[in-house]
Amino acid sequence: MKLIVGLGNPGIEYQFTPHNLGFLTIDRIANGLGIEVRNRQCRALTARTTLAGEAVVLAKPETYMNLSGISVVELVEEHQIDVKRDLIVIYDELDLPLGTMRIRQRGSSAGHNGVESILGALGTDEFLRIRLGVAPDHKIGDGAKFVLTPFRKAQEKVVDEVLDAAALAVEVILKEGPAAAMNRFNRKNDAAE
Repeated sequence: MKLIVGLGNPGIEYQFTPHNLGFLTIDRIANGLGIEVRNRQCRALTARTTLAGEAVVLAKPETYMNLSGISVVELVEEHQIDVKRDLIVIYDELDLPLGTMRIRQRGSSAGHNGVESILGALGTDEFLRIRLGVAPDHKIGDGAKFVLTPFRKAQEKVVDEVLDAAALAVEVILKEGPAAAMNRFNRKNDAAE
């Protein structure tokens, strides 16, 4: 069983904000499979399905971003997930330009409160993550305010493309492994880690 968690904040006011790219990716995967992520379990909306020949649980924690670890650790325990091998966390990354993606197998939170919560709850940094860039091409003042402000119309095409790429990256990870996905999706010419 694989656990694929997209981070975000519940509520219509946050739905199309940079901070909800994880939720939006989970929805993109579910839509491609013709399913809905709506079962309530472990303080998350979940759906069980098969993706790339693997049994998976798709999850969107309802604990709000800063407490994501509470839900993730409950899901890990409920489904007896081997964190290092079978957990994938998808989230927004303010240090990467909008439309870019980085897949990593371990590391710090880089200041992301949702990831910080997961690191604390799991007691390890060794889990796969898909980081989706949200940084604009101009200087921003308040990063926290920025990630909670809805995407602009002009950004919708790029957001749509990165959601497709992230959904595909999950499939590649499941079919071919993390190394193959990193080789394919971690572009050398993108901004630094």
